[in-house]
Amino acid sequence: MPPAVLTNEDLSNFLDTNDEWIVTRTGMKERRVSHVHVSDLSYVASARALAAAGVDPSEVDLIIFGSCTADEQVPNTASRIQLLLGIKTCASFDLNTACTSGMYALSMASAMIRTGAVRTALIIGAEVISIGQNWLDRNVAVLFGDGAAAFVLQGTGADEGLLADKLGCFAESRDILRANGVGMRYIDGRTILGSVWWDFLGQEIFKKAVLGMCEASEEVIRKSGLSPDQIGLVVPHQANLRIIDAVARKLAIPADRVFINIHKYGNMSAATTPVALVEAIEEGYVRPGMNILLPAFGGGLSYSAHILRWGERVTPLGYTDIDLPPCEKTALEMVREYIQRPRAGGPFG
Repeated sequence: MPPAVLTNEDLSNFLDTNDEWIVTRTGMKERRVSHVHVSDLSYVASARALAAAGVDPSEVDLIIFGSCTADEQVPNTASRIQLLLGIKTCASFDLNTACTSGMYALSMASAMIRTGAVRTALIIGAEVISIGQNWLDRNVAVLFGDGAAAFVLQGTGADEGLLADKLGCFAESRDILRANGVGMRYIDGRTILGSVWWDFLGQEIFKKAVLGMCEASEEVIRKSGLSPDQIGLVVPHQANLRIIDAVARKLAIPADRVFINIHKYGNMSAATTPVALVEAIEEGYVRPGMNILLPAFGGGLSYSAHILRWGERVTPLGYTDIDLPPCEKTALEMVREYIQRPRAGGPFG
């Protein structure tokens, strides 16, 4: 996680808002602002995942970088992560389904392992949204944060790992959550990345998110042959506490089996569910043999659900001292720079 913390009180310095307003509507109290590229966050997360798994980088056959805030369009960001890890040759590609990107990566890598196309995969869910955020739009500025998490996947003969998955998209609703200003359609002869403004229809997003996450969850529970009471933990996409509560109620999952960290990080898009799963493991919520449900949704409007059966090990095999460079500015100082230079691409561009 980036070290710089942006609090609700910080947001009240330049927005007409306050802590009570944000917490009541979203459940969020803090979020992180990155001082480095998303590929740098991903590199640190990947190095730690490989160390935790006891896997040498040279064993990796595949890297899938799930994100909607890639450093570049060409070449892809996955190839820079490969370079930073010192992996001489492997398949590397980016995947963008917005907030579900990390979870779609889980499905894709698992499928490729099952077919024998690869043996060891590294999947990443990461975002640096702060640089493209419209910080003067209260509807979205309070919601998003930066972060990254990574996992190492390998095949197993044991009855564990990914038991069932469901991916989908409400394409007819793709316009209700849109970051305008980023992409080839916005070329005007001078710039590709100009001012970014968001379309964000909160009530419609709420309805579709609950519908997609619930329907996908019900399907994977059925496909896995499990009953709802056999789900030991739900680690949902952390977009809004009201959405999480609505999904848990509809699925009849008790609140004490739902992992929540939205108050610390907000919505990190593709990094959200992966980071929450990592924290659930680190904080002792994940036990050997536990069935874990991972529902998510994102722009598009994409949605997904996965059921994992955790293996026997819940502690790392190793560690690394690889870390982010020091951050010399506060989160509020970085955000003020973005506000003052809306077309400059921030300190990275």
